[in-house]
Amino acid sequence: MSVLIAGSIALDTVKTPFEEHTDLLGGSTSYCAVAASFFSPVNLVGVVGKDFPQQHIDFFKQRGIDLAGLQIADGLTFRWSGEYMVDMNVRETRSIALNVFEHFNPVLAPGYAETPFVLLGNIGPDLQNHVLDQVKNPKFIIADTMDLWINIARDELSRLLKRVDMLILNDGEARLLTQQASLIKAGALIQAMGPRFVAIKKGEHGCLLFGENGDFFSCSAYPLEEVLDPTGAGDTFAGGLAGYLASTVKDKVTFADLRKAVVHGSVLASYNVEQFSLERMRTLTQKDVDARYASFQKYSHFEVIE
Repeated sequence: MSVLIAGSIALDTVKTPFEEHTDLLGGSTSYCAVAASFFSPVNLVGVVGKDFPQQHIDFFKQRGIDLAGLQIADGLTFRWSGEYMVDMNVRETRSIALNVFEHFNPVLAPGYAETPFVLLGNIGPDLQNHVLDQVKNPKFIIADTMDLWINIARDELSRLLKRVDMLILNDGEARLLTQQASLIKAGALIQAMGPRFVAIKKGEHGCLLFGENGDFFSCSAYPLEEVLDPTGAGDTFAGGLAGYLASTVKDKVTFADLRKAVVHGSVLASYNVEQFSLERMRTLTQKDVDARYASFQKYSHFEVIE
């Protein structure tokens, strides 16, 4: 089955202590869609400007991503610039230019409304709700969010949480949303806000998955000797998770399905950080993904994800 993915598409400038690159393909939709495409068909919803490079559109097409929902507006593409410190968990945003994204109105292309799986990338909850207003009888809805929306759009975010099956957010965002230091308490409180499932990302320390009736799964991150660019790792995780679910679930999504999906999302994210932007995804093969998944099982002794 297909995944509908709506979010931002950007051109990024990324600086690390070792390298700096400009005009990189970025944005939540880009990372989510490419990751999901390793498992299932993707219907993309986003906006870019006239300056958006054709090579990036060609890359989406090479991944089999449906671009009927891609708007090309007059003006410049959304641009983001960030710098990572020696500790790659610490990042500073240097500049943001919303450009055509400032007036983005996500309108679903013909046929998109019936997409069974929906992944709402990290955009304002008002836009996420607007997308949900257009879909029809989705099987499973996943949403991502961030500290900005928690701080400035809490009411709209609260409305969204009552409409989704799963929320994905990082540990800092979970604490901000719930005002709880304990992530275990935070996960349960977020579920009480609406989502049946919650995934709390902890960067290089993995992910916590909360399910119904007290179900809980702690997934480590894949051990890497070197990380070149962590930009989009969380979006890649979400896209891989959603794509895996769409490729395997025929009926109702279960906690067992989500455990496997979390690990597949982690595997995709572990590859993505090995190069800048989505460059690693251009050469990644399904054989690579399967091999790292098997390795993940072996060293972690994860019988539950066999």
